[in-house]
Amino acid sequence: MHRYQYLMLMALCLLVTLPLEIVLGARVWRDPRRLLRALAPVFVVFYAWDALAIARGHWHYSTRYTTGWLLPFSVPLEEAVFFVVVPVCGLLTLEAVRTLTARRVSTDA
Repeated sequence: MHRYQYLMLMALCLLVTLPLEIVLGARVWRDPRRLLRALAPVFVVFYAWDALAIARGHWHYSTRYTTGWLLPFSVPLEEAVFFVVVPVCGLLTLEAVRTLTARRVSTDA
């Protein structure tokens, strides 16, 4: 169970923010190209940063809480998932706030 804890936390983050797309109409998942353009720079920069830090021995990941599946440059799968999930959750939150703000402004006018 501990080995999948990190991945389960990432799944929970998506699950908690998914209603922002469905109920509030955040519209993050509806334009995959836009989402990819937003995620790609973040993913590339932080993946490279992690790979460099791992190669230099600046940090490592606990095998107790990770699956042990490594991607190129010894980056754990969970870390790459983190670089996708957290920005998606942030975008969902931002777009939900924008949607609610726009609705409020239009009803106040």
